[in-house]
Amino acid sequence: MKVLVTGGTGYIGSHTVVELQQKGYEVVIADNLINSHRDVVDRIEKITGIKPCFEQIDLTVEKGVKQMFDKHGDIHSVIHFAALKAVGESVKQPLRYYHNNIESLINILDAMNRIGSKTIVFSSSCTVYGQPEKLPVTELSPIQPACSPYGHTKQICEEIIANTLSVSELNGVLLRYFNPVGAHPSALIGELPLGAPNNLVPCITQTAIGKRPALKVFGDNYNTPDGTAVRDYIHVVDLAKSHVVALERLFNKKNKKNLEIFNIGTGQGYSVLEVIQSFEKVSGRKLDYEIVGRRSGDIEKIWADTTFANKELGWKAVLGIDEMMLSAWNWEIALKGE
Repeated sequence: MKVLVTGGTGYIGSHTVVELQQKGYEVVIADNLINSHRDVVDRIEKITGIKPCFEQIDLTVEKGVKQMFDKHGDIHSVIHFAALKAVGESVKQPLRYYHNNIESLINILDAMNRIGSKTIVFSSSCTVYGQPEKLPVTELSPIQPACSPYGHTKQICEEIIANTLSVSELNGVLLRYFNPVGAHPSALIGELPLGAPNNLVPCITQTAIGKRPALKVFGDNYNTPDGTAVRDYIHVVDLAKSHVVALERLFNKKNKKNLEIFNIGTGQGYSVLEVIQSFEKVSGRKLDYEIVGRRSGDIEKIWADTTFANKELGWKAVLGIDEMMLSAWNWEIALKGE
């Protein structure tokens, strides 16, 4: 079956394309390359031996999306990653985030309905929970007010999908995943933001290799064991595999409802300082960091209850924090050698 992967040259998207191709699926990538590189397509080919079809496109332009779906008229399913995703940036540029993240989804759903596509897997986020009142969060945890425009766009997109599926033939899965880190074991693809990174792990690896000055740790006065923010970090390869499992659940009609929701994480929370300590252990490098003020839009602590995903999807994260950090470091080293 042909699967359209929007944002497929991005961090999570590229790893998911690899997993899909290794399972035998034909993949079309749609990406505007504003936060990724075109050579990722070639890197995917080096890993899988198959070069995915690539369409450079702005998904917020309705006409272009229609033309793409007409060109690839037999798209059975969509995995929708394409979105702006930096929490801090979204606080400063809210309208940009609302326009990009919401318009692109609407255009994709319109086109899917028009040509009769069957299934969608949506890249959602634990940010939809806001700052939870109770941890760990389950899929039934209350949706709190979002702490950032980025998180709010994910909440809105989930509602758009739910409303659309209630009156269409589409079936879908919302994957609310936690904090993806690490890189493919080949060190051919990994997290490579254009410009200054917003996420912790690329900041760590770029600091360690000398690309950046001292790492900034945003806040040490949170209500956590060491005062730094706590997140549920998940290896990007484990995360990519969950998308294939979710897609096959829909293909095989094993879904219990036409829209299902799953938390995708490890169920283990790590503080910023614990992540730094793990990196120092696996890399043998001492990291230079400084404590600064909290960053607007960040929540204090969150980690997942993954029981439902483990049971219903038959999926479970298997790679630990040390493996995540080592693969991220190997990716950074590989980049330096290019």
